[in-house]
Parts: sequence; C-alpha cells; structure tokens
Amino acid sequence: MAAHVQPLTKRRATKRSAWSALTSHYKTVSKLHLRQLFADDPKRGERMALEAVGLYLDYSKNRVTDETLKLLVQLAEELGLRERIDAMFSGQKINITEKRAVLHIALRAPKDASILVDGKNVVPEVHSVLDKMADFSNRVRSGAWKGHTGKQIRNVVNIGIGGSDLGPVMAYEALKHYSDRDMTFRFVSNVDGTDFAEAVQDLDPAETLFIISSKTFTTLETMTNAHTARSWSLAGLGNDETSVAKHFVAVSTNAAEVAKFGIDTANMFEFWDWVGGRYSMDSAIGLSTMVAIGPENFRSMLNGFHQMDEHFRTAPFEANLPVLMGLLAVWYNDFFGAQTVAVLPYEQYLKRFPAYLQQLTMESNGKHVTLGGKEVSRDTGPIYWGEPGTNGQHSFYQLIHQGTRLIPCDFIAFVKPLNPLGRHHDLLLANVFAQTEALAFGKTPEQVKAEGTPDWLVPHRVFEGDRPTNTILAEQLTPESLGKLVALYEHSVFTQGVLWDIDSFDQWGVELGKVLAQRIVPEIEDNAEPLLKHDSSTNSLIRRYRKLKQAQ
Repeated sequence: MAAHVQPLTKRRATKRSAWSALTSHYKTVSKLHLRQLFADDPKRGERMALEAVGLYLDYSKNRVTDETLKLLVQLAEELGLRERIDAMFSGQKINITEKRAVLHIALRAPKDASILVDGKNVVPEVHSVLDKMADFSNRVRSGAWKGHTGKQIRNVVNIGIGGSDLGPVMAYEALKHYSDRDMTFRFVSNVDGTDFAEAVQDLDPAETLFIISSKTFTTLETMTNAHTARSWSLAGLGNDETSVAKHFVAVSTNAAEVAKFGIDTANMFEFWDWVGGRYSMDSAIGLSTMVAIGPENFRSMLNGFHQMDEHFRTAPFEANLPVLMGLLAVWYNDFFGAQTVAVLPYEQYLKRFPAYLQQLTMESNGKHVTLGGKEVSRDTGPIYWGEPGTNGQHSFYQLIHQGTRLIPCDFIAFVKPLNPLGRHHDLLLANVFAQTEALAFGKTPEQVKAEGTPDWLVPHRVFEGDRPTNTILAEQLTPESLGKLVALYEHSVFTQGVLWDIDSFDQWGVELGKVLAQRIVPEIEDNAEPLLKHDSSTNSLIRRYRKLKQAQ
C-alpha cells in the first residue's frame, strides 16, 4: 500500500485548481448552443473527429469548445492519468482494496509480451490456457469430442452469472454471424428456475455440454444451476455418474470443488485473480464464445482488444479515443449534472451490448469513497442504458429529444452490413445521422411556424436541440472490431475512475445482499418456525412467504 500513497496525495492536492478552472469555464460554455458552435466554426464537424485503430469518433456534437477539451486534458494530466495507465500496464496492484493487479490487458497480449505480477511474467500462462481452449473448442466443433453415448455435442449451455454470463452472452449475440449454425448455444444465469427450464426445454442431454463458469466454484446462483444441470443431465443419461465428465467442463480455479462435482480437472480452464469478472470475456470465461466462433475468430477478437490497449497506452490524451470519451463522460456527469448515458448501437447483433456495458460501467464506478477512503465530493458512475437501432426511436427517444433531462448519447454504427438486404442498411445509417443532427440542432419556434403550424401547436413541436452525442463508426462488425469496441469502453471507464479518484476494480457493493440472502435461505426452508431477527418488514415478508408456501 505504501507505494500508492504519494500518487494519491498528488491527485488530491492538484484536483481543486483544475476543477475550479473547469467550473468557471462551464458557466460560459453551458450557455453556448450547438447551433452557435457550428455556425462559428463551419469545419467543426471535420475538425472534432478522431480516427484510430479502425474506429472513427465524431465528437463534434458535444457541448465543448477547444478550451473545454484543453482543460479536461489538463485535468487528466494533473490527476495522474498517465501514471495510473502505466501502473495498470506494468502489473502494479492498483485494485487497492483487494491488493490485486488489474491485468485484463494481459489476456490479449501477444505471446512475446512480458507483463509481470509479483515478478512473474503472466503472458505464457495466458497463452497456455488459450491453446488449451483452442484444442478443446476444435474437438467439440469437429465432433471429435463425443458425449457419453457416443453422440456428437450439438448444444452448449454456459452457466455463470455477472461477468461469467453477460460477457459470453453479449459476445455470442454480437458474433452470431460467425458462429457454427449447426450448434445451439444457451446461457443460464438467474437462480430463478425458469431460466434453466427454458434453456434446456428442447435439448437432448446426450448432445448437450455444460460449461460451468465460477472462479471459486461456490457462487450460490451458479452452483445451484450447475447442480440442477447435473441432475437433468444424469436423468437423461441413465443416472450414470461417469457421464458427467463427458458433458461438463469448468472455468474455475478451485480444482478440489471441480473434481468433487465430477468434472475431470483436465477439462478445467483456469483464470486469475487479476481478472475482474466484468473484464473477463476474453479469458477462459469466453470458452463458449470460442466454441461458437472458432479459435481463429476468437484470436482475431483478442487482437482487436490489444490494438485498442496499445492505442490507450501510447496515444496523447487529446488524440486518445478512450480518454476523450472518458473525459466527456465526466464533463456531463459532474458539470451538467447528467445522470445517465444512452448507448445506441445501430446493429441488431449488438442488442446485448448496452446490458453488458451496464455491468462494466456501473459495477466499476458506482463508488462513494475515494481511493483514500474519503467520501467523494461529486457524483460518480452515471447510469448506462440503451437499445439497438431504430427500436429505441419508437420508444424512449421522445424523452431524449423533448424531455427535461440531459442524456448524452453514444451512437454506434457500421459502414458495411453483415446481412445486406436491399435498402435496409442505407435506411439504418440515414437514421443514425438524422438522429444526431436532430438532437444537436433541434427545431426552433420560427422553423416550426414557417411550416404553417398553428400558434397553439408550436410549443409542442419545438425541439430544443443542444443534446450531445458521440458517433462511433467502424467498417463492419467483426470479431476484431468487437474487441476494439469493448476495450474502448473498458478504458473509458478506467479514465473516469481515475478522475474521480476511486477504485474501479472492486465491487464490495455486490456482497451485502448476497451475505444476507445466505442467512435468509435456511429461515425460508426450515420446517420449524425460525426465530427471525430482521427488521419488521423483512420478518413480515419471510413469514408471509412461508405461510403461502406451506399452503400450496
């Protein structure tokens, strides 16, 4: 811990002056409408754009001037962002509350890289696991891996929760175009029995492989579903205990529990405590992804991650995609009071991307104390949400356009469609460009009146505009471009966390409810009436549930 004291003190000492400069600047900039900013600078849309590693970011429709960006970059420099980036990439234990390194970047490092944790290069271990995953994936995909009865595996069910589910689900849906369509992939996370029941409803146990993803192999939801899966599988395979080894593999670090479950530890795929769950989709947690799209495509995705990692590590802040997006997020969150960010992918395959980002962003930066344990002095962690494509235009865009809340938006689009059908893609992209234009410039009362609108109706048809957006364009949704997009948001989240002086890599807020649930489970299941020592509301709810359950 001592190694971290000086940088933390430095950030606290310099924070106030930089923040003060931005506070004064905000009073001026907040009065400037995007209409005026574009009128004053006709080439703004060309100038305020950045292209790097195959992604094009148009950030011109943000409520910023050159001075804003200069001050935000200055803030990042004063608060030690460069030092924090270097600390992460060099394997320092920047997750200070758990005393762990933060090295998801090692998961996609090339074989010849050297990244040290406690003096040991972890890259060879990463590639050893990747090679093992590739060998297993090839055997399943080719049919060389047989089920207990000799049938080929045609169904893969991933059982996990949190990062062990959201990443694999998002990646599978995002890369479905590249997946083996002769195979079925399902994902179970919720402890609600319906999740499991629906996932296996039409599957043949003889053709079904389960991937149990749990670092400790003790997670309540995951292991409850895993044991249910075990019973389901055994029931369909003559209750032969030896069948488990052919229909279950594990992503875990707990060999003893894996073996106890009946899984051959040769089929256990390891990951490390320096990989946070929400940063783990490119580790062994992504085994289902690799089985679906194949090892070559999976490695292409890792290459996309790595390209963005290197861009983030080396590019100057003013030309750094993740840094710019992180700085803009802080600008709106802390100066404009914007509480949410909408992520709007105009690509149906990215339908689960906003849900994935919810965990990445809100579990990372939903913190109320600084690295030094002091209460934060400003808001942290905006709420991320969104839906794909034109769907949202017919639901929540009304609030973004004409509501009272400021909601910065990220639009994500691709030049080439994966499924070209007539005019579809041109219409889709036309909506992207139209929405960002409408949000920025709106429609004035004079424009509405000029259309012949009756005076009484004019206020209802006015669009204030001045709604900020980023537009991210890539050539096509590929495994490589998906890796770049995910890494872009990972590092944007990190940037925000550094500016707020918080630990973006722990998640203690997840723990309390889980601990209390373990206490309540026996109180619900005991045959004898338990002595309840909760508050009156919780006691009453438990008693009511027990009564209704017993009456069934």
